[in-house]
Amino acid sequence: MSIQRIMVVDDDTLSREFLVEAITQLGYQPIAAKSGNEALEQAKKELPDLVLTDLRMPGFDGMDLVKALKASYPDLPAVMITAQGTIEAAVQAMRSGVEDFLLKPCTPDAIEVVIGRIDRTTRLMRENQYLRSEISSATPQSLVAKSQPMLETLRNASRVARSKGTVLITGESGTGKEKIAQYIHQNSPRANGPFIRVNCAALSEQLLESELFGHERGAFTGAHKMREGRFELADGGTLLLDEIGEITPALQAKLLRVLEEEEFERVGGTSTLKVDVRVLATTNRDLQAEMKAGRFREDLYYRLHVLPVHIRPLRERSEDIVPLAQHFAEFYAKQAGLDVPNFTPAAHECLSAWHWPGNVRELENVVQRAVVMLRQSTIDMADLSFGPAKSGQGSSGGPESQVAAAAFSAAAGVPTQDLGPALANRTIEEIERVAILATLNSTKNNKTEAARRLGVTARTLSNKMKLWRSTGLVA
Repeated sequence: MSIQRIMVVDDDTLSREFLVEAITQLGYQPIAAKSGNEALEQAKKELPDLVLTDLRMPGFDGMDLVKALKASYPDLPAVMITAQGTIEAAVQAMRSGVEDFLLKPCTPDAIEVVIGRIDRTTRLMRENQYLRSEISSATPQSLVAKSQPMLETLRNASRVARSKGTVLITGESGTGKEKIAQYIHQNSPRANGPFIRVNCAALSEQLLESELFGHERGAFTGAHKMREGRFELADGGTLLLDEIGEITPALQAKLLRVLEEEEFERVGGTSTLKVDVRVLATTNRDLQAEMKAGRFREDLYYRLHVLPVHIRPLRERSEDIVPLAQHFAEFYAKQAGLDVPNFTPAAHECLSAWHWPGNVRELENVVQRAVVMLRQSTIDMADLSFGPAKSGQGSSGGPESQVAAAAFSAAAGVPTQDLGPALANRTIEEIERVAILATLNSTKNNKTEAARRLGVTARTLSNKMKLWRSTGLVA
């Protein structure tokens, strides 16, 4: 829950003790103060999540207290309690910055209603702040599944979504692990709760600890105010720990405690906070190998590996490539205010021939680049620009040979997978000529680029073209 520690400020002993008892029975942790000055001192030591203060107190009254607290802690909610139930008193209290107003004598039920309302409002405001900082309209939802491996992954994700158990999502970088995590959350009983994400690879150990668990004011240099962590923001919902394999062993131990006991302390704090969070974790590392190397705790691995979901690389689910490419083309064309382009058959062949070492993320980048730079209504082979290959991935042959194969298949009028029969009974010279001409066409007659893709020198390519022209084989 967002509100756990509630400060009670009242100079009347009986009223103060009644409020402390009521708050305790409601499951909150009370912090009692008998004056405004004492409340300010208490707040410096242990900042509460909510203040319930009497209006009329000698010297430093409730109005003064709220103004002083708001000056130092603008996000700290306050409730005024008074026997002076006039409209004027209520208006004055609201102007001082309080969130609500209670009349004495107040019942525990009335206190519970007010705390619950402020708790919901506070949580929504903090979630909204988080979402505004996280949401980017430049990222399309790319959960497109046509292949059997991806359909099976979605079936597994649907099964585990019903449970509260921790899910470990594995797969190469760029395969769409975060999209699967969002799918699990959206199909879970927690779909109406928050979905909070933290990138474990992007932060240092100290910053990541603060992001996960929050920190108290003064916990470290720059901690000018209390801040809730991602576990608190995700209370009642789902927390995604992206790239869990990157966290340090010291932080792994703290994370294990939260997973097992659902409680933690903020950095620099002493109060134990309880949360109800469903944890999803992703990694592109082999965590079993990391365990053997002593870089990942065995007990944390088995605590995470309750419900495993694995995503196959894009090269192993080729049926998804063209639908994904069309999906990205539609998204980026609409984003730029352009007509949605179609892909030529040669472009489809080229996309299918590439082994996609960067997986779906690489495909998205290739299509986005093609759409933005497009000068006509269709995307052809020449509009597709591929990155360097990663060793040990994909089919045999480098990227140039695969693109050349796609170029030949397009020129020969056969699908890439049928190249074997199409190449049969053709001379080496004929195959070479068709591949070179198709590659030159795809590079818009850029001989240097064509030679690079074909793995020959530009001079060799030029000599062959001269020979073919002299013999009438090409125009």
